[in-house]
Amino acid sequence: MKRAYNFNAGPAALPKAVLQEAQEHLLNFNDTGMSLMELSHRSKEYEAVHNEAKDLLTSLLSIPDNYEILFLQGGASLQFTMVPMNLLTEGKTAYYSLTGVWAEKALKEAAKIGETGIINSSKETNYTYIPESSFEELPSDAAYLHITSNNTIYGTQWSTFPTNVSVPLIADMSSDILSKPFDVSQFGMIYAGAQKNLGPSGVTVVIIRKDLIVNNPALPTMLNYETHSKNNSLFNTPPTLGIYLLSLVLKWAKEQGGIDKIAEINEYKASLLYNTIDESNGFYKGHAEQNSRSRMNVTFTLQTEELTKDFLLQAKAEGFVGLNGHRSIGGCRASIYNAVPVESVEELALFMKKFQASNQ
Repeated sequence: MKRAYNFNAGPAALPKAVLQEAQEHLLNFNDTGMSLMELSHRSKEYEAVHNEAKDLLTSLLSIPDNYEILFLQGGASLQFTMVPMNLLTEGKTAYYSLTGVWAEKALKEAAKIGETGIINSSKETNYTYIPESSFEELPSDAAYLHITSNNTIYGTQWSTFPTNVSVPLIADMSSDILSKPFDVSQFGMIYAGAQKNLGPSGVTVVIIRKDLIVNNPALPTMLNYETHSKNNSLFNTPPTLGIYLLSLVLKWAKEQGGIDKIAEINEYKASLLYNTIDESNGFYKGHAEQNSRSRMNVTFTLQTEELTKDFLLQAKAEGFVGLNGHRSIGGCRASIYNAVPVESVEELALFMKKFQASNQ
């Protein structure tokens, strides 16, 4: 079977080797006579998978000992609520950097819980850039500072993260976690839906500094980080298959050479497409400003809507999947997460050049 050139924004491409390994053990996991989907989440066989996933993530991201890893459900969208419920205390204000739709949604949910503020924004240009600010002197009432590290819809990404922040720095890293090295200790908490770089949909990874996990009996049990921390994310039945696939993706990442090697490959893939855009003399136009360009989501438009429509139709006929831009801004978007092969990106760059040549 010929695999599609998968540029979907999420759920996104998974490594072929991961899918093949999962397929091999689908009916009989580790000689149990059962699929992993059929195993009890209290069994020693599943517990080994669960803990290995945590160990692999710790190793790949160099997560310090004073952090807890949680495997939750509900996606990043549930974290928009859980973060303020657990970390926004009375008399304090949660500050948000607005760099796209997902940051807006996180702010909207936090405002239902307590006081919020916008520390900076690039909304006035339809989120074409990451605003630069000094975060060393936040307002005295700040509870935390929230950022969205990569903005899938607009194709922008933080190139460096705020340092010396006086309050916990919280990051939604759903679309670029594990794509480049970063210092976990800069953050109070990181959360990420797995369905872009870590695995399939259904699992949310939370990396939280232990001192931020507090006993708050007023919180609903399932919305309290302490509940999941005390129970190794096994308070209720977790998404066992998703966590198993996450562990396989992490093994694959380690086999690729770890996060440094993955970052090198991602830089190469992004440069292929951005160079094609920049060298097109305006035939293709990138949405994001150059110093804010994402290495995960390359967004661009063509000179007319008619040309854009033709581009997408011909791309689909050639086996390229998921190149439509988000409905809110239109155009085109190539999501080139970790598992998207270099060959797929090379083929897309070649197709873009051919399409330009035949339409000028």
